[in-house]
Amino acid sequence: MKYLIVGLGNIGPEYEITRHNIGFLTLDRLADSQDVKFETLKLAMKSEFKYKGRLIHLIKPTTYMNLSGKAVNYWMQELKIPKENILVITDDIALPFAKLRMRAKGSAAGHNGLKDIEKMTGGQDYARLKFGVGDNFPKGRQVDYVLSPFTQQEFEELPFAMDKACEMILAFTTIGVNMTMSQFND
Repeated sequence: MKYLIVGLGNIGPEYEITRHNIGFLTLDRLADSQDVKFETLKLAMKSEFKYKGRLIHLIKPTTYMNLSGKAVNYWMQELKIPKENILVITDDIALPFAKLRMRAKGSAAGHNGLKDIEKMTGGQDYARLKFGVGDNFPKGRQVDYVLSPFTQQEFEELPFAMDKACEMILAFTTIGVNMTMSQFND
């Protein structure tokens, strides 16, 4: 069994520890826990490891957030991974900070990275792990908010939420999306 785990974010040091990059940050933490490194390949930074008989491929698209679908589609085809074995980790302003919610499918809810994945892979029928970043911004300032760094307090809480997200990712690959949702979603 092969799985493709996609962390959404933007490349470049100015985006490194921003809310929009929580997908990248979570995959970095997962890769560290499995003692693997990323290498830059076509359209993405990629890593892989084996877990309980499964081959887990991690990608962080280098296409920038709004063109993430190009990388997801490429690696999905290249590795011959069916859509039901894809999980996308993304930031979500509709969830309180550090709240995690897995969904088997759903709408992009205005998220440009998810919109592009839908467009490039032909629909909304892929699993996603939404990582809450809160909505503490004035009307019309959403872009500034998601592209801003975490507060000190948020930064201190991040490791616990990222560890739980990593547990959820591994559960997705072993017990499936529905059991992972019932076990982890609040």
